[in-house]
Amino acid sequence: MVHSVEALFDVTTESTVRGLWDGLAAAGVPSQAGHTAPSNRPHVTLTVAAHMDDAVDAALAALLDRLPLPCVIGAPMLFGGGRTVTLVRLVVPSAELLALHAGVHHACLPHMSEGVLPHADPGRWTPHVTLGRRIPPDLVPLALTVPGIAGDIEGELTALRHWDGNAKQEHWIT
Repeated sequence: MVHSVEALFDVTTESTVRGLWDGLAAAGVPSQAGHTAPSNRPHVTLTVAAHMDDAVDAALAALLDRLPLPCVIGAPMLFGGGRTVTLVRLVVPSAELLALHAGVHHACLPHMSEGVLPHADPGRWTPHVTLGRRIPPDLVPLALTVPGIAGDIEGELTALRHWDGNAKQEHWIT
């Protein structure tokens, strides 16, 4: 499993994204609505590593003064290929969001015994919020007809959490 640091949305933005999850599910497209764990919520993953020690939480607390951070959820995009794809929405990479990402990266590096996974490195990271995974390509046209799937969503990133995928625990950064 992995560890990640995630930025979470304000209540209104989270509700809007959950509405997209529900709309996809109602249309018969696999979506995040199918994951009912209490920790499953819309987020922007800022960094990912095979392991992060618990001291990372204190290091991340120094970044809380950058929140809330205005954001725009923009265009739909696809990751992957072949038999299935992942449908996401771009979170527009503003200067402030890129600075938060860089700050999280530098705060976490000393706590990652094996380093960051390459797709989360500054310069290689694509900020996004996931809508659905393991979507057969023939369902993508249907997914793109779901109301609201493509219109910009203005919101805020208001919190940070450290997700420990090994223990399946979320650590809120306070």
